[in-house]
Amino acid sequence: MNYKATLGVIIGNRDFFPDRLVSEARIDILKLFSELNIKPIILNEGDSKLGGVETFREAQSCSALFRQHRDEIAGILVVLPNFGDELGVAETIKLAGLDVPVLVQAYPDDLDKLDVARRRDSWCGKISVCNNFYQFGIKYTLTSQHVIHPLQEEFKKELNDFISVCRVVKGMRDVRIGAIGARPGAFNTVRYSEKILQRAGISVTTADLYEILGRASRLSAADPEVLAHIQKIDAYAKRGATPDEAMLQIAKLDVVLNQFVDEHALDCTAIQCWTSLQQNYGCNVCTSMSIMSENMLPSACEVDVTGTLTMYAMQLASGSPSALVDWNNNYAEDPNKCVLFHCGNWAKSFLPDVEISNAPILGTTVGVENTYGALAGRTPAMPLTYGRISTDDPKGIIKVYMGEGVLTDDPLNTFGNRAVAEIPNLQGLMNYVCRNGFEHHVVMNASKTLGILKEALGNYLGWEFYEHKA
Repeated sequence: MNYKATLGVIIGNRDFFPDRLVSEARIDILKLFSELNIKPIILNEGDSKLGGVETFREAQSCSALFRQHRDEIAGILVVLPNFGDELGVAETIKLAGLDVPVLVQAYPDDLDKLDVARRRDSWCGKISVCNNFYQFGIKYTLTSQHVIHPLQEEFKKELNDFISVCRVVKGMRDVRIGAIGARPGAFNTVRYSEKILQRAGISVTTADLYEILGRASRLSAADPEVLAHIQKIDAYAKRGATPDEAMLQIAKLDVVLNQFVDEHALDCTAIQCWTSLQQNYGCNVCTSMSIMSENMLPSACEVDVTGTLTMYAMQLASGSPSALVDWNNNYAEDPNKCVLFHCGNWAKSFLPDVEISNAPILGTTVGVENTYGALAGRTPAMPLTYGRISTDDPKGIIKVYMGEGVLTDDPLNTFGNRAVAEIPNLQGLMNYVCRNGFEHHVVMNASKTLGILKEALGNYLGWEFYEHKA
């Protein structure tokens, strides 16, 4: 079966509470996991007392089971049907050594069941478990309500969000980014620290742009791969007025970029565009970047490595493509609206009317005929999570700002890839961006995933995280 995720499960227990609470919790969790298509790694009832964890021996058994499945387990769910043994739960996670996110759930008591035979005291036990996690240095996630039944709809949503947190954490700890070409000379804004990223497990593989262009130039119009990529591009977007010779250039470059991604097992790319590609090859790379982003291989222009890293993080959180945009223009007199823009590399998910075009602004200096491959299209109303990951070299840290808003259908008469964003306290956000040295690029995703990203990047990865609020 193709499970959504695999989670280790620890059911905490305290001997002087009713045994049936552990058995009932096990039934609840297995039912929940089956409904949500989650694979549980959990002690059998014969492996410990009813499959719960209380003693050090039981912690050893549970941690050994987790280690057997260490390559599968994305996170751990701690279930407290009663007070639980705080040390047994903490020891299990310590001995397992998995370094994955941990969600702590505690059952609510019923007011008419607070007698000795039926009370849980999970409210208190959760505090004790978290206290031990804090002492052990174990990072953990809390439910929005201190106690909540696992079969409540609210908890089902929180568990799904937790799985997304696990996906972001796992993905961000082993990202492989391709940086193709040199940063454009006029774009100091996209400078970053490769060494700071590497300390966080993020690897950058570099390539000279001329190496890529040289390989593309050696391909012929009759090459089967080139013909296949022309068909792929035609199926992706309308050609518009793009001439055949430009389509050939775009397809040849697309072949080589895809080969480079495969050769180096890359998760995302950042590509030099402005203006070497147009001057030395004769087209824009936007169409290829859009196709890669749509296919969950994010690609950012201007060699914006931390920009594409942000795209990847948001994609992991939402399961949908991201786009790199410019904080570009005010929107009339509305202080909470602005125009998001780029020449044309956004994933098709943002561009229902997508068409291959050229880049008029860039064309004023390199010739419009050398800029085919940019995409044109307007993004309609959508939910919005926006943000930016950046390396702060003077501080030696990775820092992040993120928030939520909406994309609107407000009128916008311009070209390229374009959208109107409405963000509460936008002026305060722009002040924060400018005061803290963030880039002019931001990333947008059609989701509401701020909470997931804050938990993954801020809590588990320990990056400096600013959550923008109204």
